[in-house]
Amino acid sequence: MRVVSLLLVLLLSGSLQGCFPVIAVGVGAGVTMAQDPRSSDAFIADYQIETKAYERIDKQFSSVMHVNVTSYNRKALISGEVLDESTKNEIGKIVSDINNVREINNELAVSNISSLASRSNDGLITSNVKLRFINDKRFNADHIKVVTENGTVYLMGSVKHAEADAAADVASTTKGAQRVVNMFEYLD
Repeated sequence: MRVVSLLLVLLLSGSLQGCFPVIAVGVGAGVTMAQDPRSSDAFIADYQIETKAYERIDKQFSSVMHVNVTSYNRKALISGEVLDESTKNEIGKIVSDINNVREINNELAVSNISSLASRSNDGLITSNVKLRFINDKRFNADHIKVVTENGTVYLMGSVKHAEADAAADVASTTKGAQRVVNMFEYLD
């Protein structure tokens, strides 16, 4: 029963990726502030960056689009799809203007908006990567944030080079992962 609960939490957290930070309680289910290697200030700043980004993007744009903002140690990843280049650039500016953002990676695709089935598949890939991370002893799964967008797996966190290589290897060999992008900060 405990394994089923864990899998359910992981699947749900994967399907909610990018909507808001999910903090779950349980063995390996999520990262709490106590387990996170970031300072409490950075943890809170990341939460505020994500929240403010969604508020500002929603306020300015009413058009159909799919945008996720994920922040780790004040580095923001913008992913999803928008219909034109000017919207992509404006969203990048909105996020870069948020207090405490020190770096932006605007990975928005200018394309048709992804389907619910595609996003569900991305959530499943994220969940599978996280589950495989828990079983790998070469690095601490709690130190890595995973975001999947259109089959591309983005890895964020503060790790050593060997840990980054191991995590990228696990992610790249996960079913459905088409590409892995390392966005790590290196400790060595």
